[in-house]
Amino acid sequence: MSATLLEGLNPEQLAAVTLPPVSALILAGAGSGKTRVLTTRIAWLLSTGQIGPHGVLAVTFTNKAAKEMLTRLSAQLPINARTLWIGTFHGLCNRFLRLHWRDAGLPEAFQIMDSADQQAAVKRLLKALNVDDEKYPPRELTYYINGNKEEGLRPDAVAAHDDYSRMQRQLYEEYERQCRREGVVDFAELLLRSYELLRDNAALRGHYQARFRHILIDEFQDTNRLQYQWLKLLAGKEPEGSAAAEGQSAAVFAVGDDDQSIYAFRGANVGNMHDFQRDFRVETVIRLEQNYRSHGNILDAANALIAHNRSRLGKNLWTEAPPGEPLRVYEAASDFEEAGFVVDEVKQMRRDGQSLADIAVLYRSNAQSRVLEHALFQAAIPYRVYGGLRFFERQEIKHALAYLRLLANPEDDNALLRVINFPARGIGNRTLELLQETARGTGTSLWLAACSGGAGRSAAAVGRFIQLIESMRHEAEGLRLPEKVLLVLERAGLLDHYRAEKEGQERLENLDQLISAAATFVQENQDDLTAFLAHASLEAGEHEARPGEDALQLMTVHAAKGLEFHAVFLTGLEEGLFPHDNSRDDPKGLEEERRLAYVALTRARRRLYLSLAQSRMLHGQTRLSVASRFLDEIPAALLKWLNRGYAPAAKPASTLRSNAEQEHGLRIGQQVEHPKFGGGVVVAFDGHGNNVNVQVNFGVQGVKWLALAQSRLTLLN
Repeated sequence: MSATLLEGLNPEQLAAVTLPPVSALILAGAGSGKTRVLTTRIAWLLSTGQIGPHGVLAVTFTNKAAKEMLTRLSAQLPINARTLWIGTFHGLCNRFLRLHWRDAGLPEAFQIMDSADQQAAVKRLLKALNVDDEKYPPRELTYYINGNKEEGLRPDAVAAHDDYSRMQRQLYEEYERQCRREGVVDFAELLLRSYELLRDNAALRGHYQARFRHILIDEFQDTNRLQYQWLKLLAGKEPEGSAAAEGQSAAVFAVGDDDQSIYAFRGANVGNMHDFQRDFRVETVIRLEQNYRSHGNILDAANALIAHNRSRLGKNLWTEAPPGEPLRVYEAASDFEEAGFVVDEVKQMRRDGQSLADIAVLYRSNAQSRVLEHALFQAAIPYRVYGGLRFFERQEIKHALAYLRLLANPEDDNALLRVINFPARGIGNRTLELLQETARGTGTSLWLAACSGGAGRSAAAVGRFIQLIESMRHEAEGLRLPEKVLLVLERAGLLDHYRAEKEGQERLENLDQLISAAATFVQENQDDLTAFLAHASLEAGEHEARPGEDALQLMTVHAAKGLEFHAVFLTGLEEGLFPHDNSRDDPKGLEEERRLAYVALTRARRRLYLSLAQSRMLHGQTRLSVASRFLDEIPAALLKWLNRGYAPAAKPASTLRSNAEQEHGLRIGQQVEHPKFGGGVVVAFDGHGNNVNVQVNFGVQGVKWLALAQSRLTLLN
């Protein structure tokens, strides 16, 4: 049986599967068959009698991966899958706490709150304590609580430096009391409670350390600090200050790829891979470098790109497949032209017999999907937004559109119900029930019922909402459509609301794109709010792929991790977009952006498109752009430029960041104004002191080299 299991493995895979019982790090590159290696390792351990089914502990990062592993094992061996401890961190901790609920201080039938439940619980807490939820937004407080739990910190261990942070800590403490009283736990609590129980209960810890002599963990680069500490406890590597475990530690089989660590914003710590080598005295590092997914040119491009990251454990993907096509690069004049190019290429591939479902369009930011969706809508190409919502279905967009609908028609009941208390203004469900009763009784709209003042104790809050809408309707008179959208975003408080959110940047970018959508609509159609709202409704409802229908896949690069496609379009390769403005001036942030680009490239099996736009619409205004440095980091021999756009290539990347960046505040992508040539964007510069030359793309005026000292340039941002 064990010999059959090993058939077809390459030498590195075979070495990993048949390792002796020692801790090892398996650096598994993209498309290198890591799931097969993990599953076969478990099957080999079981079939050779090194462990029984009850002694298996394997951790995956998604339920889908856990189910796939269990399915493969069931097909390979005659075992009862239920006896195997294979699942996500949260799933395994839930199983552990169900068995030891009394020791963990939980009720036997404790309930788990999902993200929405937790948010609702935080809102109830703030209301019960009469805490201003504008000063302490529920979403922000939820992030605070979960972030501390993921660091292993209870309220008494959290640092507080001022009145605001002391109040946050107190609310965290009250939240814990509320959860204990109600017998519920959130996702972060599952792991923290399990860790604390193992840490504090020596008998229980010893039992599980003796039971699980082999621990396997997938996507190790995505583990956070607490997950790694939990793993160390189970494996017999005790934290400082606790009693040392007796006997030898378990053999930990850690599979990961530091080049695909892209979730730092979720708390993932790629440094755990280095710590693991030190803490477990790992002597065996096996690199799975043979790729079974992509053609050679795609892998060569990915290898060349990621080689620019310094803090790597190091590997180089290769394949027995042919080199295949070069990477196709398209430089568009605008984001609309870029979207049109994508549509034309997709149409041609479809005519050639390629299924839409095996074509993916990737982007760095969700906000980029708006222009792409518009082009697909116009071309009647069905598509799905994988792992997210279509542009006009996103929460923040629907809120903004509801306000705009009230400007066009205040008697729109659905729009009023959506935003009368968003952002929160103290209008509760009971008030809305009274308004609806009044409207039904008088046969009028909710707006007229609200104007009558019969709304109970919240009459003042309802009155302020009515005044807000009326004042916005008055201010909007005579404004162009994009200006009306901006007015609503500002006056309704949507921008301030999302600025206060820890992860509100993406929603703000989407709202920014709504302004651009309005500007585009005016250019293509007419300056009319009602017509724009009708267009938004039609675009939201049409060409949505039906279940089972062949459809193009749209997604962020983050959402694409773990997936693969015949053809991939990576769009928006511009400085400030990819790499993102928030990261490109931070060395660690830039390395994560490069890892993100590496993930994007390695999603493609046969064909890979890279595209960029010289101008992109933001805030309803056109912004000039320059090519991403990542394009410079891919060997020119691997690229086939389908056009060269309208500007000459920039100077090599090595000259882009000279001393002038520090001396004069210049940077690539800097917006500037020239008295003769108008607005432009810095493409390159060299020199230092008083001898700096700067290359600026002035759009229709062309690209020009100027002596900075005599250029009369004004830096705009």
